[in-house]
Formats: sequence, structure tokens, C-alpha cells
Amino acid sequence: MDKVYNKVRNLDAYPKVNEDFYSRTLSGGVITLASSIVIALLFLSEFRLYLHTVTESKLVVDTSRGGKLRINFDVTFPAIPCTLLSLDAMDISGERHLDIRHDIFKKRIDSHGNVIEVRQDGIGAPKIERPLQRHGGRLEHNETYCGSCFGAETSDEDCCNSCEEVREAYRKRGWGLTNTDLIDQCKREGFVQKVKEEEGEGCNIHGSLEVNKVAGNFHFAPGKSFHQQNLHLLDLLALQTESYNISHKINKLSFGDSIPGIVNPLDGVQWVQEMPNGVYQYFIKVVPTIYTNIRGHTIQSNQFSVTEHYKSSEEDHFRSLPGVFFFYDLSPIKVTFTEEHASFLHFLTHICAIVGGIFTVAGIVDSFIYHGQKAIKKKMEIGKLR
Repeated sequence: MDKVYNKVRNLDAYPKVNEDFYSRTLSGGVITLASSIVIALLFLSEFRLYLHTVTESKLVVDTSRGGKLRINFDVTFPAIPCTLLSLDAMDISGERHLDIRHDIFKKRIDSHGNVIEVRQDGIGAPKIERPLQRHGGRLEHNETYCGSCFGAETSDEDCCNSCEEVREAYRKRGWGLTNTDLIDQCKREGFVQKVKEEEGEGCNIHGSLEVNKVAGNFHFAPGKSFHQQNLHLLDLLALQTESYNISHKINKLSFGDSIPGIVNPLDGVQWVQEMPNGVYQYFIKVVPTIYTNIRGHTIQSNQFSVTEHYKSSEEDHFRSLPGVFFFYDLSPIKVTFTEEHASFLHFLTHICAIVGGIFTVAGIVDSFIYHGQKAIKKKMEIGKLR
């Protein structure tokens, strides 16, 4: 057994020296103190890096199919009244959503940007007294109300009980509702009066909408749109002048939930119209993005890049409707961000490298100073003897 102990003892790479042979110097003490301070500072720096999360990014092909895309927006139009402003969306699959009102909020603002009124767009007409019936007479006591669609009925059972329903019936027929003064429902609801009262005002519209996860567009326009022979038209152009100012400021625009560290390029963008009428277009490339934080929580969202173009009414030979259009397309590449900690073994390796490296360099410097001082003393003693 003693032989085994002796063999292991011979493998000792750190032979011990008797304390009687130690020679401690002032320079050695200063170097030891300085190296200990440097080691402590580097250790704290490395420990902070170990605690700090690192975000790793990766590009992969997006193999997901179907699903929905949520668009969040907050846009201010300083020269278009809220009653006239509408939001439409459509995609390449042929699905259309006209005059979207669900989850949409409008703020009436004056010429100085002060809020006059906040309202959520709703569907339906207010309660009224003695409205005009479909057969031409006025509503009598205990009689069921069935308003006229003014020639836009598709069957004998069709009823239009609100200005909105008359407009919808006209849209389905492909007709434009240009003179609402003749529509009983619109007069009773004060639609024309609303437009006239809001003349000179602006509108802030904000909310969100869900669309199919395919290429498409959504747009803000003065008036409700309808389709006729593949043309996109408006039915309220006769309510104001033929000139519309589509100056706007995009306070916020995002596709999906917010991601830490991601800035949307259109937030805070403002454009002022200098020529009457026209179409302002944003062409957006949406990049699907997955963000996973250090706790494993995953956020499915999107980033986007954008270019823009303005087309005035003079250049537009096809007479597109005035408004602000956002055309979006989806990228086939998906970006993944993952928050990670450095491994403990990686941290331990760095600490060992710091401690060992500092002590090695300090030992070399101490040895150089010690032997240098010794050589100088020796030469001085030789000089005195002579």
C-alpha cells in the first residue's frame, strides 16, 4: 500500500516548499494585491454576462399553413370626419370585408387635434317614431316595422330598417347611394346632418382586425365602398366636395403582438397631402417571427418592411378611390428569436481562465522584477568592492 502512495505522491505537480525558504518582497505584495483586484473585477464582469440573457436569431422556411393575421392600427386623419371614414379589407382569396366596425374605435378631433368625442362604431339604427313603411305608409301602433329599401330589395320579404341597411342593400345591388336626403332612414338617423356637423373635423381611428394569412390589403377611405364590374367605388362622394384631403399620421401599425426590441417602421410616420385627391399606398412585406423568452414563453408575431407611393388623381387614369391603402404580402422565411443563458460550464471555464491567466502573468512579472532587483544589487555590491 505504501508503494501505491509513493507512486501517487510522485505524480504531484505542485511540490511544496518549506516556509523557511520563502522570500517575501514588497513588489510581490503589490503585484499580488493588484492581480487580486483585477481577478475580482473580471469575475464580476463574467458573472454579469452569465446572468444576462443572449438572444439567438435563426432563419427557417415558414411551413405553417392557414391561420389568421391580426393587424393593430392607430391612424389619425386630420381632414376626414369620422362619419365618412370607413375601413375595408380584402385578400387574394377573394374574401372581402367592407366598412368594418367590429373592434373599431373612432375619436372626433378638431383642427387643433383636440378630442371632441370618442365612440365605438356599432351596427343598427336608433329607436324612432312613425317611420316610413315599405308599402309607403307610416308605422301604426302595434304594427311591425319593415322599412323600404328604395328599389334595392331582392325579395318581397326584404326590409331595410336603418340607413346602414339601405346602404348595404344598395351595395349588394352594385348601386351608389349618392343622395341620402331622399332616404327616410338616413334622414331620421340624421346621417346627412352628422356629416354636415362634422365638416372641418378630423378623425382618429384605432383598433384591430383579423384577416386570412394570405396576401391582401386594407384601406381607409372617405365613404363606404362597393364593387361593380371589378371596380372599387364609393357611395358617399356626393356628401361633400369632390376633393378629399387624405393627409394622415400613423401612430401605430403592427402585425400581431409586440416583441421586445422590435421597432415597427411605420410608427409615428406622417404624410401631408399637397395635391387634391389621390391614393397613398404602402407596400408591406410581413415576416413571420417567433420569440421565445428565457422562461420558455413563446410569442407568435410578425415584423415587416415597407415602401410607399403616392398616386395623384391626375396620374390615375382609372380613377381609383381616394384613400390610404396598405398592401401586405407574407415572406416565406420565418425568423426565430430565442433568449438563452450561457451554460454554467462555459462560465466556469472562463473563471478558471481568468484566475489562472492573471496569476501566471503576475508570477512572470514578479519573477522579472525580483531577479532584476537582485541583479542590480549584485552589480552595486561589486562596484563598492572595487
